[in-house]
Formats: sequence, structure tokens, C-alpha cells
Amino acid sequence: MRRQKAHGELGFTLLELLVVMVIIGLLAAYVGPKYFSQVGKSEIKMAQAQIDALEKSLHQYRLDVGSYPATEQGLSALVNRPGNEPRWQGPYLSKLPPADPWGRPYVYKYPGERAEFDLLSYGKDGQPGGEGEAADITNW
Repeated sequence: MRRQKAHGELGFTLLELLVVMVIIGLLAAYVGPKYFSQVGKSEIKMAQAQIDALEKSLHQYRLDVGSYPATEQGLSALVNRPGNEPRWQGPYLSKLPPADPWGRPYVYKYPGERAEFDLLSYGKDGQPGGEGEAADITNW
């Protein structure tokens, strides 16, 4: 339904533009939630992968030193030699451990309450427990 203007130019009517905008809005309303749910799933998978990598580094630390780093030493013991560890062969990571996908540091406890050591992220909400994206991501 293009109309020809006086000088031979073609254009769209206001009604045609509104119909196109409604169609684009409907598509965005349908695709948007599906896209954003995938973003949440990818953050969870990233946290699981980072916890797995940190766990492997902690196991290597234990093989060299004889025990896991104390809670007070934390994950930084994987990068910087603790002052009282002569058998330390690190660094076990190339840089300080990253924050979880939501920007908070991973929680490390040794000895652990649920495993030999506890390594976890509190998920999207940053609080213990939760469900879905707010669920804790752990090494146990």
C-alpha cells in the first residue's frame, strides 16, 4: 500500500508503520523472556565451571603442601605463597580467583561442613539457599 507522492517519491503510511511496530513488539515479547532465561542458565554453568577449576587447583595445592589452605588464607593461597608453607610449589592459578558471575567472591571454608572443604557461590541473590538462579552453586 505504498502511496506515490507528488514528486514521484514512495513512502509508507502511518498505519503501515504502526503495524510493523506492533509485529516487532510481539516478537520481542515472545523472544525476550526465552533469551533472558538462557542468560541465567549460562551464569550458573559458568559458576559451576569456575568452582570445578578452583577445586582442581585446591587439590593440587593439597598434594604439594599436605593440606588445603586454611579458611583465613582463602583462595589467595593458590596464587601467593602463604608465609608458613615451605612446600608450596605454586602459583596454582595464573591470577587471583575471579568473582562469581554475579560479582561476588566465592566462599571457601576449610575444614568444610559438607565436604573436605566447602567452595560455593550463593547464586544470583547472594543469600544462602534459594531456588533456580538464586540457588547455591557448590562443590558437593
